Amino acid sequence: MRIKFLLPLLALLAVACSDYESFSDNLGFRLSFSKDTIAFDTLVSTIPSSTKTLYVYNNNGDGMRIGTIQLEGGAGSHFRVNVDGRYLAEGIWHNFEVLHHDSLVVRIEMTPPEAGTNEPLYFTDKLHFHLENGATQTVVLTGGSVDAYIQKEGLIIETDTTLLTDKPYVIYDSLVVKSDATLTLTEGTVLMFHDKAALHVYGKLMVQGSIEKPVVLRGDRMDHMFDYLLYDNTPSRWEGIIIHRGSYGSQLFQCDLHSSCFGIICEDTEQLKPDETKPSVTLDCCILHNIGGDGLQLNNCVSNAVNTQISNTLGHTVNINGGTHTFVYCTLAQFYPFTANRGDALHLVSSEDGSDYGLLRKAHFINCVITGYGPDVIMGENIVLDGFTCDYLFHHCFLNTPPDDNEQFVDCIFDQDKKKDEEDKLVRQDNFVLFDTENFIYDFTPKAESLIRSLADPAYKGLPAFDRRGINRLADEGPDAGCYEYVAPAEEEVEQ
Repeated sequence: MRIKFLLPLLALLAVACSDYESFSDNLGFRLSFSKDTIAFDTLVSTIPSSTKTLYVYNNNGDGMRIGTIQLEGGAGSHFRVNVDGRYLAEGIWHNFEVLHHDSLVVRIEMTPPEAGTNEPLYFTDKLHFHLENGATQTVVLTGGSVDAYIQKEGLIIETDTTLLTDKPYVIYDSLVVKSDATLTLTEGTVLMFHDKAALHVYGKLMVQGSIEKPVVLRGDRMDHMFDYLLYDNTPSRWEGIIIHRGSYGSQLFQCDLHSSCFGIICEDTEQLKPDETKPSVTLDCCILHNIGGDGLQLNNCVSNAVNTQISNTLGHTVNINGGTHTFVYCTLAQFYPFTANRGDALHLVSSEDGSDYGLLRKAHFINCVITGYGPDVIMGENIVLDGFTCDYLFHHCFLNTPPDDNEQFVDCIFDQDKKKDEEDKLVRQDNFVLFDTENFIYDFTPKAESLIRSLADPAYKGLPAFDRRGINRLADEGPDAGCYEYVAPAEEEVEQ
């Protein structure tokens, strides 16, 4: 009885295997591809790319044989191809089989060549699939490269130095400015830091960018994390800037620092009471954005910030621990998108003399915007101590914190939830012209109807007449708070 049942079963398996492993040279059969073009981002020349994947499907009723898979560029191609674990030696490999309703997995990498110019170099190749039935199918491969000064061993500045601007710098180890040296970065300089690399300042850092050509400090990943998202739009791609104890006089003008683990950390000064005439750092028309820790951390030092945007940080957007600080026309925006467990937009801490950081002697915020997702994004610790009250002031500011009528808040507007009779009021992110939380692109210019408009006090001593983008603050009915002045669209100007 067992033999009678077993024989038909073996016959059935034999027929099934024979049918499953049959191959056809049917002239109408074609392969299907997950993509018809594999496009790599423009990358730094000579540095290998990440791997992209191409799926090759056989959706026909029988198996298919591929005579050769061939890179048109051959051994000289800038692309490398692996098909189901086999690299295409010299750009070609023979005899692949794809069972029906099965697939091949093709892994593709590239090493971009030197461009040889200051402009990007774009190049293509083609991956040909020559089928046994005589048909040829092709997938296009594209890529690009830009040349850079590649610092594998890091870069140490021991004498006064101005970096070149014709190509970006890619820094694998840290960039260190020694105590007797000044590093100058002029307009158009681009520093791209590898994972874990930082800029350590023991001497002085002078950043001299312009509106048209800011100095850019960023990570070295130029490719996409996903099709819709650049690595450059995500945080923690590199470390950040540390201004070490004993460093004074660093000035950053038109500097764009983004996608770091922290923005700028300014260590405490050597004095118990920092000298207000010796700022450790001055920020003017800068951006610190999309950061995986504190955006600006100031520890018992002296700082000044004007027309500066500090935004979207996992830690505190501005974290002040003692010292003396002035912020004028700044936008502190805490809209970090990747988690709700984010820090404050502004965190102020004062400590007893002799503690880790010391007293917060001055914290003035003039014509600033300080807001974020939370209901209260401004926090203070020990602002009033026995025998000492911190000299803090919010003057003509837009603040996301509960209303306060004490003398430290002068003509401020509080960014609070709408009441029943305030249907048209804008709160938090709705005040700004662009919030693309899918691609993580933001513009913190106020909307026309925002209460940020015309809030600033133009009579306050020593105020700049232009915003971070060079827009005249006095050209309309009144200057706006924050680092960006509203500009009416062209069609709106015509109507007026």
